[in-house]
Amino acid sequence: MILNVKRNTDTLFFTETPVSTPVDQVIADIVEIYSTKQRLTRLIDAANDLSLYGLLRPENEQGYSIEELEELNAKDDAAKSGKVGQVFNREGFSYIYNPDPTGRRNGESPLLNYQEVIQTTLENARRLVAKEYWMGNNQLKMEQMTEAINTIGGALTMAYPMGMPEWEPAQEIIKNNEDLTGSAASKEVILLEDASLWWAGKEITRGKLLSDFVGKNDKTKVIVKLQKKSQGAPVRESPMDEQAQKEMMAFYYKKQEEHKKLIENNDDDYINASWANSKSLKSAFNGVSNVSWRPK
Repeated sequence: MILNVKRNTDTLFFTETPVSTPVDQVIADIVEIYSTKQRLTRLIDAANDLSLYGLLRPENEQGYSIEELEELNAKDDAAKSGKVGQVFNREGFSYIYNPDPTGRRNGESPLLNYQEVIQTTLENARRLVAKEYWMGNNQLKMEQMTEAINTIGGALTMAYPMGMPEWEPAQEIIKNNEDLTGSAASKEVILLEDASLWWAGKEITRGKLLSDFVGKNDKTKVIVKLQKKSQGAPVRESPMDEQAQKEMMAFYYKKQEEHKKLIENNDDDYINASWANSKSLKSAFNGVSNVSWRPK
């Protein structure tokens, strides 16, 4: 059976499972795919920033200007702040100077050849988490996302063979030891023990088989919704999708405009209509029904 897994009203991914699977296993598999997809999305963002602006600065240095950091670190290369895009070398590591507008990263981005490798791996990963992937009826699998994470990790290792600091987000995500406490991403985390699954407005309870709720036909597709237990039942969706709503609004707007024109027209305006011509039948038989004396 194909499961269209949604969160609120948004489709997250498609996955396949036999209807004979225990509900506990179904929920565990869905939570694992969901969590890994969120993790991969965070890794894409972190690796992209790293590729553009270099490694994350230590927390006590974040937010300072380039000049302030140079004073704090007593560096002698103050002139490099005016050389954006130039290649520098520090302790055997060559990098392109590209300062981070937010001041969170050190501005030492990898060389262009490494940037291209990183961006290629990120582009492949983006396809997995993009909306277009499930719209093409593709199923999201753990093996695909695990491979994408490992590939991105390999590309970053090529760019930083000396290793990345422990506070670098990309490093934490790859090693799967993130601390999301207090972050916006923490609100989207769903732990296995706090996860619930809903179908047709009813909760798919643990301790039973999936077939006890959705039937025994494996060749079907159903919509299930992933929720936190504390959130209760998911909101009911509108019977029409966004595109259908737009088309309906456009239709009624057109009808409203036509009605306005009818009201504004004179009462005898119908006299000029072809159906009001008393000689239209005779003209039709004589073959002169659509004669126009004006040049076309």
